[in-house]
Amino acid sequence: MARIEATFEIVDDSEEVYDQPEAGPRLTRVTIRKRYSGVIEGHGVAHVLTAQGEGGAGYVASERVVGSLDGRRGSFVIQHGGSMDAGTPSTFGAVVPASGTDELAGLRGQASEMQAGVLTLDYSLDQ
Repeated sequence: MARIEATFEIVDDSEEVYDQPEAGPRLTRVTIRKRYSGVIEGHGVAHVLTAQGEGGAGYVASERVVGSLDGRRGSFVIQHGGSMDAGTPSTFGAVVPASGTDELAGLRGQASEMQAGVLTLDYSLDQ
């Protein structure tokens, strides 16, 4: 497996609250548009579900990335998520099997971090 660190910037986001109880975390749907640069060149759109409370928070997301990975063109989908417990973040993620297209067909991988503007991805490419 190869390890890459791709930088991204959020270029747009929108949030919709769909459950705001009197007690407990509020639930939202967020769309985040990103621009990737470096080893990944292109853009991503993530659709995110969040739970945001006073003592903690969590999210799950599906993100399609379109562009190039290490010079190979195509697209792929990452499903990722995370939580915040007493100020300590934890994230997880994976490339959805068989989601790679064009020169990225056969892409497999694990996203070990998706925060602070950096995606760390351990990946292999079946050719």
